Amino acid sequence: MNPLRSTILAASRSRRVRHGVESFGATRRVVDRFVAGEGTDDALECVHRLTGEGLRVTVDHLGEEVTGAGADATVEAYTSLLAALNEKDLARGADVSVKLTALGLGADEHGARDRAARILASARDAGATMTIDMEHSALTSTTLDVVESLRDEDPSVAAVIQAMLRRTEADASRLAADGARVRLCKGAYAEDASVAFQRRADVDASYRRCLAILMRGSGTPLVATHDPAMLTAAIELAAAAGRVPGSYELQLLLGVRPDEQRRLHSLGMTVRVYVPFGTEWWGYLMRRLAERPQNLAFFARALASRR
Repeated sequence: MNPLRSTILAASRSRRVRHGVESFGATRRVVDRFVAGEGTDDALECVHRLTGEGLRVTVDHLGEEVTGAGADATVEAYTSLLAALNEKDLARGADVSVKLTALGLGADEHGARDRAARILASARDAGATMTIDMEHSALTSTTLDVVESLRDEDPSVAAVIQAMLRRTEADASRLAADGARVRLCKGAYAEDASVAFQRRADVDASYRRCLAILMRGSGTPLVATHDPAMLTAAIELAAAAGRVPGSYELQLLLGVRPDEQRRLHSLGMTVRVYVPFGTEWWGYLMRRLAERPQNLAFFARALASRR
């Protein structure tokens, strides 16, 4: 793994580094670029703006490795969000992205699955969908098992797979055959070479292979990338598979290449923006910096501007 990326990912686990960054007012605009805000009202304002531009959204209440009362609080955050989206007529067509460790997976798999089912029920009532996000590789099998269980209740529940993992091509084949909604991303966690590709070229090659499988399948590919080459490949593979816009989605992160998001939408593509919110934004922000050197440069400029 790139040494700079490793350093940034290590910083994502440091409270001391987070405190130091928060003390610089100039970095607030960096956080605001990638995170909608800390409260539900912030998320609603962001969703309203994006949907007004014709973009779709998937909203993520940030947080990981939560147990006990914190896991129940995550459920409440999502149900409150969905109720507010519904009240403001923003829920239909929206999606919520949920991490199982934010629902207590580390302590109780059964409890996490039940909490996810409660969020799913709220999403269905509001006319929204749900995606179960993927985390580090040790949780891949458990996460996909929970997704499969939830899909028995609602086949629209989406899975997330990471191209950097060596197992993902097989997972893509199985999920495509099942007709699932599948978000394909490159992956943002530090992983051992025994389970994950380490070279960017190998991850890109895996992404293309998995993308081709999903496009030929009977499900809905959710193409999560900002890489121009991968976006082009997605559009070309979709055309080769006889897909039309609307039978797949291009998914991009809030604050990353917003002009490209609008351009793709103007071409008739279905574009969904990943909208994170909540107080636990630090780890998310650091992973975004680790993924793209351009993001790190933006962050550095913001720090320099405080002088």
